[in-house]
Amino acid sequence: MKLHPITAAALSLGLLSSTALAQTSTMPQPTTTATVYAKPGEAMSEAKALLERQVDGTGRNAYSPETGVKFKASDNVFVKSALAIDFTYRKATVTLPLFRGLSPMGEPVYYIITEASDFEVAKQMGINFAPKMKHAAGTPGAQKVTFDDGVIKFKGNVDFAPKHTVVAGSPMPFPPKVAKPGAMADLEWSSLITLPSGVVLNVQLVHNATGDHDRVKEIDLKKQTVTLSLLDGFQGGKQYYYHLVTDVSADLPATLEKGVYAPKLALIPEIGKSQPSDKSALLGFSPVLNGMTDTGTRQDQGFTTTLANDGIDPINIFPIRPDNDDSSDNNNYSPMWDAHVNMWTEAAAKDKKVRRITSFEDLKSLIDAGLVTSAMISPPGPGNPFMFGLRPTNAVVNCPVIAHPDLPPS
Repeated sequence: MKLHPITAAALSLGLLSSTALAQTSTMPQPTTTATVYAKPGEAMSEAKALLERQVDGTGRNAYSPETGVKFKASDNVFVKSALAIDFTYRKATVTLPLFRGLSPMGEPVYYIITEASDFEVAKQMGINFAPKMKHAAGTPGAQKVTFDDGVIKFKGNVDFAPKHTVVAGSPMPFPPKVAKPGAMADLEWSSLITLPSGVVLNVQLVHNATGDHDRVKEIDLKKQTVTLSLLDGFQGGKQYYYHLVTDVSADLPATLEKGVYAPKLALIPEIGKSQPSDKSALLGFSPVLNGMTDTGTRQDQGFTTTLANDGIDPINIFPIRPDNDDSSDNNNYSPMWDAHVNMWTEAAAKDKKVRRITSFEDLKSLIDAGLVTSAMISPPGPGNPFMFGLRPTNAVVNCPVIAHPDLPPS
């Protein structure tokens, strides 16, 4: 296997573009502030109002542990409010309830909710608990919204009209020859929204007057349901760490993973900080830059694989699963993933040791052996101890984790 050269062209394509945009625009820079704590009574009232409004006119019951779909235990479904999941390899989808809100101009928009920073709210709504998200409240990376009788009015919006376009490079797939992310958020849009109670929710617009999210497979506005494609991944040595990619702070990874390009996500604190004790809403994970591209080997992985094979999953590596039963602040899960892109070294390629990386433990052993290192597209700076010294790439990817089923390896 021959490793491709990483040139300045890769940098110019946008892995760092969200940071550059933040520096050159009028947007304030990322900052940490005193943590904003939710008001419990008000938070639960908001959750109830959202659920009641969400099913109004659909003929469907509002989610509760009693009314939710009874998935098999082996499906390991984390987002309990999911209506259906198809685990077909490379064609996996999830069907979620839609919520109706209002754009800044008062027009109807439709969105999903996948995480809450409050344990009781998450439990009541059947979504993931992500306490780290509370650190975004009061920072420039969050979107403060208004709330009236179960209807959220957003300050930001998304243009779904642009066409997602990607053309692999030649002779090596990465960097791509053309990379246009498709859906574009305005500078007010962040999927981390702060409700009046102080609760932070992870929401994503999937439909408005301009069209649908690029990962929408089916949508029914009357029944208020949406079916979205899922991405694969590895966690703890197990494949099928199924997650959504909803929006991304930089344009190149937004293109590669079909997410909304949302620059405001770059202002969520704090890049390179992943421990539970850090006042950060982010959690490190590791995409592979230059893994094997031949899908017949069943060892394919990485951005090169995506580009060489019509946009298939890069199969990134994640540290933990959601733990929706752990109400403590030691619960380190967050859907806001801080990308630490790794790459195989020339020595690994020469010795034919390039393969799929299947866990954080596996990643650490490869780094320790000198076979994997920080990708050359990562800017200079300190490494993240949580990531075994890998440097952050300055890209934030919103990846709510849906399920991690027990299935035979692909």
